[in-house]
Amino acid sequence: MENAKRIFIISDFKDEHTKSIRMQPRMWVKGLQRAGCDVYRFSYRNMLLQSSIVPSKRFALNFARKKTNRILADELRHYHPDIVLAIGLKYINPQTMDIIREAAPRSVIVARDEDPNPEEYAERIAIARKSDVLIATSAGRFLQTYKNSGVPLCAFLPNICDPDIQKKWDVEKKWKADIIFTGKPEHTRLGRNSERYEIISRLRGISGAVLYGAFGTPRVEGMDYFYAISGAKIGLSINIANDVDLYHSDRFTNYISCGTCVLARRVPQTDKLFENKKHVRYFDTKEEFFELADWYLKHDDERERLAMSGMAHAHDEFNCTRMAKIFLELVDKGDYDAQWKAVL
Repeated sequence: MENAKRIFIISDFKDEHTKSIRMQPRMWVKGLQRAGCDVYRFSYRNMLLQSSIVPSKRFALNFARKKTNRILADELRHYHPDIVLAIGLKYINPQTMDIIREAAPRSVIVARDEDPNPEEYAERIAIARKSDVLIATSAGRFLQTYKNSGVPLCAFLPNICDPDIQKKWDVEKKWKADIIFTGKPEHTRLGRNSERYEIISRLRGISGAVLYGAFGTPRVEGMDYFYAISGAKIGLSINIANDVDLYHSDRFTNYISCGTCVLARRVPQTDKLFENKKHVRYFDTKEEFFELADWYLKHDDERERLAMSGMAHAHDEFNCTRMAKIFLELVDKGDYDAQWKAVL
């Protein structure tokens, strides 16, 4: 394609783990390539570990960062990217951003953050301030925090999906369930959300509900992750923070994209993403969640209608190729066109 962008993506691709197939960085690579770009992957954490004489993440962060940054700089200088996209701010630091700027001085540097509460993490703010564009999977006060710190352009871009593998699968009996939740009942770094904890704790005692990764239960990964969601009648989506505009974890998008009926904790402006009673059902209290779950388990036609409508909307609106084109529009023009737009 004429004038195709060269995009250098720095992220934790988790190349050594079966969960890599459902990670957002993988979907961004696929979407940008389908949008006509050439994409260069740099898995920062994997390179840290490869560069370390001790196979320890903590040791590597302290003693292998300089070598990793030298490798990063060398690859940037030889690739001459139009855009450098850092997906996730967990392993890089502000000095890494300086090295990126020096090695790729003509590139637009974009940082993407999907974690809540940036105001509590000074290093994340410092990294973002060294970028040209900050994109986040939330709007409201989280996005405003970055704008107030001095980032030139801040924008909301929601989590994306890959309809090639995230869809309604015809699954074996072992994946069938009434209600599914995948993940922890609480976040070890961000503290306990009592509402989330109480719902998931109560689900543990309900026949037909399955938990993966909560209360010591094994996780499910690879394609099995998508099969488990497809086999469930209802998926519970609830965040650590539920008071921030447009903020949902990738669990929300994963569930809807795989064709389960999603009951999601309401967040401000969420109907701009998926409409209540048309694509999903939102709840405001734990009592309402269990009332809705009971109703939809007794009304198969309405549950399946909602699930299929939500999946179709996710595939149309948030597929990785469309979202890649919106991302390129944002970088080129400083703006984009979508009903859920939030640009500061």
